[in-house]
Amino acid sequence: MALMPVADALNSILDGIQPLPVEDVALDDALHRTLARDIAARRTQPPAPMSAMDGYAVRTHDARAGARLTVIGESAAGRPFTGQVADGQAVRIFTGGVVPDGADTIAIQEDVIREGNTITLSEAVPAPRHVRKAGLDFREGDVLLRGGTRLSDRDLSLAASMNHPTLPVHRKPRIAILATGDELVMPGSQPGPGQIIYSNAYAIRALLRNSGAETIDLGIARDTLEETRAAIRRAEELGADILITTGGASVGEHDLVKPSFEAEGIDIKFWKIALRPGKPMMHGRKGAMSVIGLPGNPSSSYVCSFVFVVPLIRALSGRAHVAHCIEPAILGHDLPANDHRQEYMRARIDINGNGAAVATTVDHQDSSLLNNLSAADVLLIRPPLAPAAPAGTRCDIIRLPA
Repeated sequence: MALMPVADALNSILDGIQPLPVEDVALDDALHRTLARDIAARRTQPPAPMSAMDGYAVRTHDARAGARLTVIGESAAGRPFTGQVADGQAVRIFTGGVVPDGADTIAIQEDVIREGNTITLSEAVPAPRHVRKAGLDFREGDVLLRGGTRLSDRDLSLAASMNHPTLPVHRKPRIAILATGDELVMPGSQPGPGQIIYSNAYAIRALLRNSGAETIDLGIARDTLEETRAAIRRAEELGADILITTGGASVGEHDLVKPSFEAEGIDIKFWKIALRPGKPMMHGRKGAMSVIGLPGNPSSSYVCSFVFVVPLIRALSGRAHVAHCIEPAILGHDLPANDHRQEYMRARIDINGNGAAVATTVDHQDSSLLNNLSAADVLLIRPPLAPAAPAGTRCDIIRLPA
């Protein structure tokens, strides 16, 4: 049976996916959430002309070197002067103070000599200066945050300034993670003969949470249909939007994930893709729940989670763009020709003397190795049947989360 291309597999996973329902959250809870709709300013900022400096608000035609003006009041942030500035007059003003009616420029205090209520300008103000016009930042009704935006820390300050105490965002996807295998024991345990420490979920959970999901730990299911099926039902009961299994996705007698999926009525969309690492990955659906069966090897499970599950999280979260950002780099060493599978090689990035990113693959690409996965900064993409490439050749990379 022909292996499914990576692009087709991703399209299958994303097919028909709709953003999750909307909820309003406080600004402090909105970081990295996805905005559900466009947000317009509820006010104008600044709401009136404001001084950008400490000094004196005067009329431009009075702002001549040697001009003597009478100080008639003071304007500070939050305490505006309510009168009007006439010819020959000035108002003491502080940064953030409203520029009073009649004045249109600021003589900074370093250029002013004051004696009692009289000031003398030692320098001319050549034109209206140091005044932040009303609406300089934005005006009421301006749409400043677009639906589909993953909210940054700066976005939260902008929303607050727009007078929004809460924001409408899509609910976080809930992802249940199930490990399978008699050989797995938890960190801190003493492995018995043939056993290994369970490690995959720690990177995967962190990756998924960093991508905007909530995770549910279903623990380890032993190699029985009963335990695996019970865990699948548990994911449904907990309202998981995505169920991820690790291990047991191959074809051996103890690989029970596929028969468990089938026994629980999961509609399997594909099994096995033209990918290295991660060939045995499978995908299915049961109602609204997407199901991803990951390989058990650590690099395979992580790469598949990054390549396929992260875009799925983005789609469920309502992100405007779900695809990974592919960047150009140059090869740091020769690479042999590739076979029929698309390869995601773990690599490090350095910057050469010309400022270009140079990608050098880690020494061993074996899918069981965690040390080299941890050392990688990027995935270097090798298309199917790519010819041999010498050092210095252009290549494509995807940066891994820091």
